[in-house]
Amino acid sequence: MIVCVCKRVSDRQLRALARDGVTSVCEMQLETGCGTCCGKCLPMVREIADEAQQREMAGFGMGMLAA
Repeated sequence: MIVCVCKRVSDRQLRALARDGVTSVCEMQLETGCGTCCGKCLPMVREIADEAQQREMAGFGMGMLAA
């Protein structure tokens, strides 16, 4: 689905960035331009970034247990 109409950025694009390690709203804005025009997409961008950060932290915690 299109998250940012102004820059034509989809949730798939944002989730792909998140899988590649882009886990903050600022980084996503720099990569895609989303949230830099009208700002209506920022809640969804934040949600995707938050999910990515949570996954990153969960993975880090699991790595610490294995060490």
